[in-house]
Amino acid sequence: MKKSISKYPVMILALLVLLLAASCQKKYPENVESSDEVVLKTIKIVNAGANGNTVLEGTIDENRKAITFPRLDTMSDFNNIKFEATMSDGAVLETTSYQLDFKDGSDYFIDGKSSLTKVIKVVNSARFREYFATLILKIPPFGADFGKPQIYDYTNNELGNPIYPTFTGGSTRGSGFDGEHILIVTRASGGSHLLKVSDIRNNVIAPIPLNQAGVSGGTFAVNVGAQVNGHSYIANLSGNSAGSPLKIYHWTTPSAAPQLIGSLVVPDGGVRLGDNMSANLDNDGNGYFFFGDNAATRVVRVKVTGYTQLSEPAAFVSATGSSYTMSLNRVGNTPDYIYTGYDAPIRLANESAVVSYALNDDAVPKKGSDAHVITFNRERYLIMTTAARSGSDPVVLYVYDITKGKTTREALELFNGRPDKAAVYQYSLLGPAGPNCFLQTRWYITKDGEGRDEKLTLYAAHTDAGFVMIDFPTKTSED
Repeated sequence: MKKSISKYPVMILALLVLLLAASCQKKYPENVESSDEVVLKTIKIVNAGANGNTVLEGTIDENRKAITFPRLDTMSDFNNIKFEATMSDGAVLETTSYQLDFKDGSDYFIDGKSSLTKVIKVVNSARFREYFATLILKIPPFGADFGKPQIYDYTNNELGNPIYPTFTGGSTRGSGFDGEHILIVTRASGGSHLLKVSDIRNNVIAPIPLNQAGVSGGTFAVNVGAQVNGHSYIANLSGNSAGSPLKIYHWTTPSAAPQLIGSLVVPDGGVRLGDNMSANLDNDGNGYFFFGDNAATRVVRVKVTGYTQLSEPAAFVSATGSSYTMSLNRVGNTPDYIYTGYDAPIRLANESAVVSYALNDDAVPKKGSDAHVITFNRERYLIMTTAARSGSDPVVLYVYDITKGKTTREALELFNGRPDKAAVYQYSLLGPAGPNCFLQTRWYITKDGEGRDEKLTLYAAHTDAGFVMIDFPTKTSED
């Protein structure tokens, strides 16, 4: 028996097909040609710059509806930036004046620029078209350009001059640097002397002898020193006893006999002082000298007033690993000090050598000593020189960027947490390694006529390795 198929589903399907065909034939409104075009042809800012007369031509990407301009001078009047444009006939800009709400004084300065986007609307009768204009401040990049060093080398590095002659046989263990002079503290022939930085930049060696009349006493009469704002200091190597006190001498005129400003025997100060000296004085000559004892058991602090008045000697327990190359270097005008020694990580401490924070042992080379935290052209750096204690230890000047962070501690914490801690600059003094690894790391900032940072100069020295001075310019914009 044949099965019958209902005719109703078939009829419904046919009806749907007819309806679909009818809908496909429906006509929609056609595009109507209009003379009211809204095409942006050219655009420019006409009142940029400090004087309001700098014109910046914009570049238009019609496909993306995007406009870019050369960077804006930060001295521009951002409350009334004016645009001029050429457009299709009849079209106008909806507005020709804008207020730009760039942030002021916030963290965007760290990356050297700030940008924002404004909508530029072209109107012609009922029609309009919008373009997105990107505006970027012309802020010079911050920091030093470590890709453009000017190196004045008197080390064992074969790329420079021969090693400075006094840096042999362990005879030169101390030196100083203040941007104008290099102080060489030496027991070598000719005695301790100054070198003009300007001479070094001209590859001229012209020692300025220090009058050492009356300099005597101690295991060695001269051993370490410091050069601060035109003031020269030299300390002997003491035995820290009544018969062998720590003597500190001072010069402002090299040819004049020195002033003995200190002859100290510090109670409980350790077995020997004068292997190291950290001078932390402000522009008025106020601050502290620090001396770590040879046994690395004590840190001696001496208050300094007006460059020459010493008072309030005090001794503190030394932190583990400080070593006889110990240093305590103040960070700017803060209460923070960077505390180092070749057997300890970089540490943050106060003026009483109390440690509050330390980098991991492997954050930077552990032999890094005489470390400083400095700020140049709105970037912050950690600088240090490694001690060549054993045969495999090199002598290297390192620079690390630790700009991020509002305080010294936060900067060190953020640096400690970074997976990449590579130095932004390093320079080898080569060595050799040995038990006499006395070293110094110094820095100086040259200002321009308006008081802005113009040049960063770094100085590093190490016993039997010599000294090097390196100039770095500020970073400059490529556009």
